[in-house]
Amino acid sequence: MMTSPMEAPTHRQDTPRTLRGTPMPTVAAGARATARAMACMALAAAPLVAHAQGVAWISSEKDHALTLLDLKTQAVVGTVPTCKRPRHLQFTPDGKQVAVACGESAQADFIDIATKKSVRRVALGDDPEIFDLSTDGKTLFVSNEEDAELGFIDLASGQRSRAVKVGGEPEGVKLSTDGKLVYVTSEVANTVQAVEVAGGKVVHNVKVGKRPRRFALSPGGGTLWVSNELDASVSVIDTKTHTVTATIAFEVKGARKADITPVGLAFTRDGKRAFVGLGRANHVAFVDVATRKVTDLVLVGKRAWGVALDKAEKTLVVVNGLSDDVTIVDVSSAKAVKTVKVGRVPHSAVVVE
Repeated sequence: MMTSPMEAPTHRQDTPRTLRGTPMPTVAAGARATARAMACMALAAAPLVAHAQGVAWISSEKDHALTLLDLKTQAVVGTVPTCKRPRHLQFTPDGKQVAVACGESAQADFIDIATKKSVRRVALGDDPEIFDLSTDGKTLFVSNEEDAELGFIDLASGQRSRAVKVGGEPEGVKLSTDGKLVYVTSEVANTVQAVEVAGGKVVHNVKVGKRPRRFALSPGGGTLWVSNELDASVSVIDTKTHTVTATIAFEVKGARKADITPVGLAFTRDGKRAFVGLGRANHVAFVDVATRKVTDLVLVGKRAWGVALDKAEKTLVVVNGLSDDVTIVDVSSAKAVKTVKVGRVPHSAVVVE
């Protein structure tokens, strides 16, 4: 199930060290130096993610299943059946279940992590895209693309309690840190809308780039990042003023702007670094949050889509939708360590530890 490791070029160059004015080494000294060099090479050849822990759960749209990838052994260890065309997935607030949105089944499947079995399914309405859960786990907020609605699902009853009309082709959904607003992207209107949870009304409209897709909320909730798939950029929204305060543009050497299609995003817990999957550019970008600058570009598989970090934030899982695989990236070195075949058309991932 595993391909051979992929070493990914980064866009950093090490300055070569030179020794000047040193005496010529003796044969013995040269031998010792050679031995040391060989030892260093052996250490460098050791797996970069030997410290990786946990299992990545990856949704596969064509297999109606989740693929389980052990990050320590870098091998697929099983699959979990689910509803038809699973896409977005995330943990429930108590961390005991993984919730999966299935497009063809129009359901959310709640899977117990310990037993790896479905415990319930809840109707989400036609063509559910991305969802988020309230912090108390009582309400699920989901975008329904065909109806241009943001649906509120009461999980106790399993019934839709409210539907709010939003911009055309909604996708990304993210609950604010205080739980008072739900943000939703409109791919057609190039807009992010903020919907009031209590009143069910759109209270803010923020113009962003072309075809906004996904969100990442900074730790503390002060900024909301939204990926603009057809603009090769990310818009940074201030959640107090609901204005765009910065736009981060991406460039990949040898790639046309039209092929740089950012979608998935993730932050480190300290909020100092962000990761952005660049879609058809087949790279993931490391971004320094303070400067809004790209520090590294890592070559991964085809159509880098979803991204997920382990708890230690040492390993990044990049989901490649067109090559049917995921790339395991060592964060400290900004290098791809291994690319592993998973299910057909993988979409998203979470790391269970």
